Amino acid sequence: ACPPPAAAALFDAALDRITPEHRLLGGNAVTLLEDGTETFPAMLEAIRGARHHIHILSYIIGADDVGRRLLDACAERARAGVKVRVMTDAFGSQPARLRGFFRRYRAVPGMRVVAFSLVNLLRQQVQINLRNHRKLFVVDGETAFTGGVNLHAGHMARPGRPAIRDYHFRIRGPLVNELQYTFLRDWYYMTDENPDELLGEAYFGRHPGAEGAVPARLVNSGPTSLEHSVEEVFFNAVAAARRDIVVATPYFVPTEPLLYALRMAAKRGVQIRLVVPAESNHRTVQYASRAFYAGLLEAGVRIYERRGPLLHAKAMVVDGLLAVFGSANLDVRSLRLNYESTVVAYDPELAGRLTEEMLVDIAESDEIQLNAWLKRPWHWRILENACSLAEPIL
Repeated sequence: ACPPPAAAALFDAALDRITPEHRLLGGNAVTLLEDGTETFPAMLEAIRGARHHIHILSYIIGADDVGRRLLDACAERARAGVKVRVMTDAFGSQPARLRGFFRRYRAVPGMRVVAFSLVNLLRQQVQINLRNHRKLFVVDGETAFTGGVNLHAGHMARPGRPAIRDYHFRIRGPLVNELQYTFLRDWYYMTDENPDELLGEAYFGRHPGAEGAVPARLVNSGPTSLEHSVEEVFFNAVAAARRDIVVATPYFVPTEPLLYALRMAAKRGVQIRLVVPAESNHRTVQYASRAFYAGLLEAGVRIYERRGPLLHAKAMVVDGLLAVFGSANLDVRSLRLNYESTVVAYDPELAGRLTEEMLVDIAESDEIQLNAWLKRPWHWRILENACSLAEPIL
């Protein structure tokens, strides 16, 4: 453990209570990767260099060139004696499952692919609304990846079709063990594999030393009593802001407490810039999101709708020091229903690098102006308000 910067001490003290089992750890190296264009080659390099194990958890794995290249590379290492565990969400990867995409890997020795699902009649579970939205990737307990990128071709640029806009992160250092434990806990829940093996020296025997200078901690969240609330993390981050907040999210359907925190922060003079996609892949969510614009704009929040390919990035930077990133969107599903993993890091250099990327997105956006917004057609307002009524399940 390490002490947080003085400017973040009160915020980190709150995190000690929110997630006491995941302490602040120093010595991490965190590298920002843009889109799948940088993420997938880095993942393939890590897979091909694996010596002992590869652990992958992704909400979506596509039955396409990207999914095939990554899993084929895993299969190659499995045949060479590397233990490979792959988990995907049953709902998120349903198209690939229906096409039988994962069957080709069942016969690969040392490789196992499972689907996370809370629909199990033997356990008296029928929870189709709860999903594992985490994106975790750990190789040899030394290198990890997390962020917003799913493992499918939409995240790669192709002729005439730019990549989904996203941020992902490569991590080395003590935080890797936290991500490793998270994966193996979810894996055990779905497989009942021997916990003595999963928690043994093979996966935790090497304690990663200092690889960088970034203090960071993990926050796992979900709908059960064993998880914590990422909503509280975002709420406290907004409440702790003194100067500015820059936030990017593909789906903006906040809870009432978080919406209130954003308005109050803006009213006390914090400059808040919110970046969302101009065109969403979930139109109902987009209409519901726009129902919140007027109140935020009136409070002083600046809202930008990014043009071009879908903005799928999930990140927040507070006061040029605090960087919050991972799999969670600022919507009710991520904040209260999904299983998510979020990293909180205190580092001006990382925060600055992440802010630069969000400023690029702002430059490619149209800012929503309050006066023009209040004059939008009445039928838009009806549609937005109708969609916002479905907020708890979006």
